[in-house]
Amino acid sequence: QVQLVESGGGLVQPGGPLRLSCATSGNTFSISAMGWYRQAPGKQRELVAHISIGGSTNYEDSVKGRFTISRDNAKNILYLQMNSLKPEDTAVYYCAAKSGIAFNYWGQGTQVTVSS
Repeated sequence: QVQLVESGGGLVQPGGPLRLSCATSGNTFSISAMGWYRQAPGKQRELVAHISIGGSTNYEDSVKGRFTISRDNAKNILYLQMNSLKPEDTAVYYCAAKSGIAFNYWGQGTQVTVSS
């Protein structure tokens, strides 16, 4: 089993930065990739950023150049640095871990609200 706990969400003005963290514990050796998803009201959950065990990253088109996913392997923490935030980035953000062919471990989510 893997446990994921997100933190760092909150209210931020448009154009501002915010960094999300995801503390990972348990059987972390089984993780092959990690990602950040988000779900806005009335919309489906979408993959925002993904990082593989080898460190390669992928981003959803709307966040490319603004968001950066990274991890601290020594501390077992996953990060999402979000810059130039827009109101349309408002959503609940979830940390996810993959130990098989799909993301099968999820955090509880953290709310990000971008508003003036």
